[in-house]
Amino acid sequence: MMQTATGWRASRWRNGAGAVLTMLCVLAALSLASSGSPAAAPIAVAVADFDYFDTSGEVVDQGGEHRARVASFAALLRDNLAAQDGYRVVPIECPDHPCTATSMSQDLFIAAARKAGARLVVYGGIRKMSTLVQWGEIQLLDLEAEKLLMRRTVTFAATTMPPIAMPPISSAIH
Repeated sequence: MMQTATGWRASRWRNGAGAVLTMLCVLAALSLASSGSPAAAPIAVAVADFDYFDTSGEVVDQGGEHRARVASFAALLRDNLAAQDGYRVVPIECPDHPCTATSMSQDLFIAAARKAGARLVVYGGIRKMSTLVQWGEIQLLDLEAEKLLMRRTVTFAATTMPPIAMPPISSAIH
């Protein structure tokens, strides 16, 4: 039974990362297409590490397990994005790890992404509110246009990570 549950969770992880990745790729492609830019070279995308905050007040410290899950999710997003035509994943270098949007000032975070050669930056975080509920936020920033292309928040069960389905993205494109 444990192997079945583990396999199911791994499948949900892949499906969730795929949903997020698909949403990001479509959004990026549509936003770039609307700017009239030719799609000659792959678009450089930096996927930052994701923040994780546990405010549930649970007695058992699960911080290590949660940090490992969040790190795996970010790595899965990077791997899936790197496998897509038209995108090139670039690493963000920062003095301390994990390299998240809240681990350094906004100016340093953006400077690090630009130094890496990124056109787009994906970042966000997950907050565990209780033993039953978590919420996540993912953002997509276009460094060239200096514009936040997307900001989505989702809630999901605390026993699953990352979110399985994300809201529609059509409202993020103007």
